[in-house]
Amino acid sequence: MNRIILFVIFSIPLIAISWRNLFSVKSHGFYRFFSWECIVWLAATNYRYWFDDPFSYRQIFSWVLLLIALYLVTAGVILIKHTGKPSESRNEKTLYHFEQTTELIDKGIFKYIRHPLYSSLLFLAWGIFLKNPTLELFIVTILSTGFLVITAILDEKECMAYFGVRYVEYMKRSKRFIPFLI
Repeated sequence: MNRIILFVIFSIPLIAISWRNLFSVKSHGFYRFFSWECIVWLAATNYRYWFDDPFSYRQIFSWVLLLIALYLVTAGVILIKHTGKPSESRNEKTLYHFEQTTELIDKGIFKYIRHPLYSSLLFLAWGIFLKNPTLELFIVTILSTGFLVITAILDEKECMAYFGVRYVEYMKRSKRFIPFLI
């Protein structure tokens, strides 16, 4: 019962933040919202196991994934803010202000992966899952991953529409989520 209460408590701000995207099935934000919801469910379910058996391989690997997630989101946000030059002139209602970049970012972590923020959510989901893996949470983590893949694909379509050929060329020299792999 506690996890349902926690899930509802944390879902309310997510709904408030994402309301514009919830009515736009073709926007990347629609699917990102559902990935966030999966991650909230994972956290609400596994919060009790965060520090259980702290030196087990599972916990150590979980912490590594969570630290990678923290690095990716930090590096990504810094570059978006300083290099992406977000501007209201982009005027796309389904994008948050920080997403309204007017410059293509292809340096730093973006040199290797196109979606460090989505990648951080992938690592976050799998890191939380490993705190206490169950079949139910495995399915939720797979769903979160699937929603993030759809999110990235739709985001790339939006970026191709805005940045054109430059973004297509950038896609050829970078990976979607994990440097040198995928």
